[in-house]
Amino acid sequence: MAGAQGAFSLREVLAAFQTCVTERREVLLGPYLCGWRGLIRFLHSLGAIFSFVTKDAAAKVQIMESYCRGERREEYVSLQSMVEYELANGLVDVQKRSGRPDSGCRTVLRLHRALRWLQLFLEGLRTGREDSRTSVICTDSYNASLATYHPWVIRKAATVAFCTLPPRNTFLEIMNVGTPEEAVAMLGEALPYICDVYGITQELFAQHKLLDLP
Repeated sequence: MAGAQGAFSLREVLAAFQTCVTERREVLLGPYLCGWRGLIRFLHSLGAIFSFVTKDAAAKVQIMESYCRGERREEYVSLQSMVEYELANGLVDVQKRSGRPDSGCRTVLRLHRALRWLQLFLEGLRTGREDSRTSVICTDSYNASLATYHPWVIRKAATVAFCTLPPRNTFLEIMNVGTPEEAVAMLGEALPYICDVYGITQELFAQHKLLDLP
């Protein structure tokens, strides 16, 4: 995926999620996907440890970008317009998956679940001490979010891989915004925007009973 290459900077994620939510509390898919491309770069910069997430997230971003550039792109400007359009036209497999391409709703749901894990992990890095074990922060965040949706084999492999994570300050330096203290400050600025996007998405999907799509 082209967007997954190049140096990561937390600033680009902050900028994307800052522009994600409109005054009407709609989530714009363009900035949302841009923010996700930045998060994927962040995970890629740590090597193969997070490949079980990055490969799936990159594929989901590509699917959504194809919808946003497709013939019905006007229906995919915002999360709200996408949900309304797909539900009204019977494009969402609610009970079981059919042989047709994944809907935008199902695709965003997978990104939404992964975003919760990243939100918890980044918050743990922000509030942790300098000697905090990143393996513990990451495992706790994973168990409170994505692990629910993964089979035992993936859960076991993930928690073993987390044990090889670098120290907290290494993570903060990878964010390319200066000193660890400056990275912590920028996380404090970026995370409320990510939390806001997550909260709006969660409420919208709950309202339409889309949180457990197959």
